[in-house]
Amino acid sequence: MTNGYTKSLPEVVNDLKAEFKDFVATRLAMLRSEMSAKLSALKEAVPALIAGFALLWIGGLLFTGFLVTVIAMAFSTAWGWAWAFLIVAAAYLLLGGMLAAAGLGKLKKTKLVPERTLRVLKQDEVWLRTEARTQI
Repeated sequence: MTNGYTKSLPEVVNDLKAEFKDFVATRLAMLRSEMSAKLSALKEAVPALIAGFALLWIGGLLFTGFLVTVIAMAFSTAWGWAWAFLIVAAAYLLLGGMLAAAGLGKLKKTKLVPERTLRVLKQDEVWLRTEARTQI
């Protein structure tokens, strides 16, 4: 008996249910907020990335044609064009491999996991365990 008032079992269960609903609603709101912020940043970046990559692709094709032509002119043999394509392809594969490796490294460092929400949930778990231990 606490302060002269005792709650019945249905009242306790209803209180627990209401607190649990509030707890879950709060955590879901945090998750939605954090993921919304991350998605809005991605939504802003994607169109610019697509346009940038399209222009880079076109420029790369034009520059490749220029390089192949210049290198082919340096070779005055029948195989000049073949050597030119091979040299340009090897240079692009080397440079592309290095850039892809650098991009993958940066991508691995970027986390889309809702870290703040997970941190709060872990703190809640610790709190619940300590509360459960003290109630026993």
